[in-house]
Amino acid sequence: MRLVVARDRAGFEVLYRMYFPRLVRFIRQITRRPHLVDEILDDVMLVVWQRAESFTETSRVSTWVFGIAYRQSLKHLQRDSRHRRSVGPVDDPVLPEDPEMNAIQRQSASRLRAAMTALPVEQRAVVELTYFHGCGYREIADALGCPVDTVKTRMFHARRKLRAALGEPD
Repeated sequence: MRLVVARDRAGFEVLYRMYFPRLVRFIRQITRRPHLVDEILDDVMLVVWQRAESFTETSRVSTWVFGIAYRQSLKHLQRDSRHRRSVGPVDDPVLPEDPEMNAIQRQSASRLRAAMTALPVEQRAVVELTYFHGCGYREIADALGCPVDTVKTRMFHARRKLRAALGEPD
């Protein structure tokens, strides 16, 4: 990050390559609008480049970058006048060679994606950052700009909704 603050393009390229796959997945999961992902990613990285000196090292770089990505995603969702909700392609996990198991796992993944899509964006962000990016509640609170208790409440409600959508008992 110090290289980016010093306007070192090679350092920025390393940061970009390091965060690219995680940011694409995060933005895709938050917005559920594949046509916005590239534009949002560009805006996120532009903010990172332009405001690198505002990174205070009171949190991890990932917290700061994902916070920017979250705010940019919300901004783009508000601007997007085509109120369509589309589920973008999500990489399937590596599946065993058993065709029956493959079908069951694909069906489970499809049901989970559909259930995630139904969550409000705030709850989807908390689930995505926790389970797919390994962030703790404090880090998520910093990234989303809300209290830790709000993150916990969002997670509680998200889990309940996901269990209900997947037909699992409480």
